[in-house]
Amino acid sequence: MVNINGKIEHDEKVLTANNRAFLFGDGVFETVKVLNGKILFLEDHYFRLMSAMRIVRMEIPMDFTMDYFEGQILSLLEAKGFTKLARARITVYRNGSGFYFPVERTVSFLIQSETLTDSEYTIGKALYEVDLYKDYHVSAELLSSIKSTNRILNVTAGIYAVENDLDNCLLLNHGKNVVEAIHGNIFMLTENKLVTPAISEGCLNGVMRKQVLQIAREMEGITVSEESISPFDLQKADELFITNVIMGIQPVSRYRKKEYNNIFAVKLLEALNNFITRLVQ
Repeated sequence: MVNINGKIEHDEKVLTANNRAFLFGDGVFETVKVLNGKILFLEDHYFRLMSAMRIVRMEIPMDFTMDYFEGQILSLLEAKGFTKLARARITVYRNGSGFYFPVERTVSFLIQSETLTDSEYTIGKALYEVDLYKDYHVSAELLSSIKSTNRILNVTAGIYAVENDLDNCLLLNHGKNVVEAIHGNIFMLTENKLVTPAISEGCLNGVMRKQVLQIAREMEGITVSEESISPFDLQKADELFITNVIMGIQPVSRYRKKEYNNIFAVKLLEALNNFITRLVQ
């Protein structure tokens, strides 16, 4: 069951052969977590989607307001009985033909959903190993900051991770700096300094990244910075962790021969859960 342009469809085979998201990656998407009938960080997700549509020159329908965005997601979850705890993905894609020059500028959207098991964020895996993915690089440009349907670099990095028994890979930009993980932003703690790559490095403008930065800046004794991270910096760090809105915070336990603790990540996770509890009350 999916929501296609505001209509709940029971047949998920709803995309045609000339769908531009399929043919050209001509689409953007947003993945949200729903808890107790509320979309977490709704405003951040909505404005990031609107920004992505503008960046790729999509026409934004007049009725595509934040209330409409919220209502379309929740209507699908209600139809499926998923209102308590779920994840949902809305994909917006350009209509029509025209190859690289779209004839039609209107858009369509597709919403998919599935249930989740944990209402609170928890440490997913105690042992979590990562390494660098060097075959291809992330471009340090505005397009890299949005969630487009062209994620082939992430897919190939994911295959590399599976083939090498890794839990995740860290992606590099053309300057050979660490940008992000396959499916999340990367944070590094060295002594009392928390660092994450700046958006200008080519990382995704993550919604959970924003929440973690905000919470960390309010924690006593912690300095927060957005700056370049080199692979050499990883060897000197005390902690390394990955963030996204579905898993929350996942500490890294090992990078090559370097092992990390997760003391700060656990403390940050507790603060994050307390923050969310206040949001959904």
